[in-house]
Amino acid sequence: MKIVEYVIQDPVGLHARPASKLVQSLSKYKSRIFLIFNAKSANAKSIINLMSLGVTGGSRVTFEIEGEDEEELATSIVKILSEFGI
Repeated sequence: MKIVEYVIQDPVGLHARPASKLVQSLSKYKSRIFLIFNAKSANAKSIINLMSLGVTGGSRVTFEIEGEDEEELATSIVKILSEFGI
């Protein structure tokens, strides 16, 4: 299992448009990835689950990644988030 911490850069937080882009980018990976925020966990490949967390701008979140391509995903997740301004 890989753990990646990240601070949400978008002042509005993780809202629908960036969440949709994130889910789309993560769908190509085989590993399971969960986003943890305020002691709640959500499948990061599900837009409904992500939106239910209510992640706000400036929040510190944790991604837990587990699976056959976890190394690749762990190194790519910050790049993906930054690319979309999340």
